[in-house]
Amino acid sequence: MNNKLFVGRIPWKTTEDDLKASFGEFGTVVSARIITDKFTGKSRGFGFVEMSSDEEAQAAISGLDGKEFQGRPIAVSVARPMDKQA
Repeated sequence: MNNKLFVGRIPWKTTEDDLKASFGEFGTVVSARIITDKFTGKSRGFGFVEMSSDEEAQAAISGLDGKEFQGRPIAVSVARPMDKQA
């Protein structure tokens, strides 16, 4: 399934609720998570959004990738699986 999306270049002030609202225009958002620094708790500028279907995820990519979001162009693509560490 390709319904989990990587979202890059997220503005520092963005909340997970902001992501849910924006991506919700393209379908049902299952989850939205902004990755934070484990020491400071501040946003690292990227996150992940899971849509309820591949079609909704593709619509979100088409509608949001490269578009301005809270004053900054964001990058949206299908999330790649994490590399397994040996």
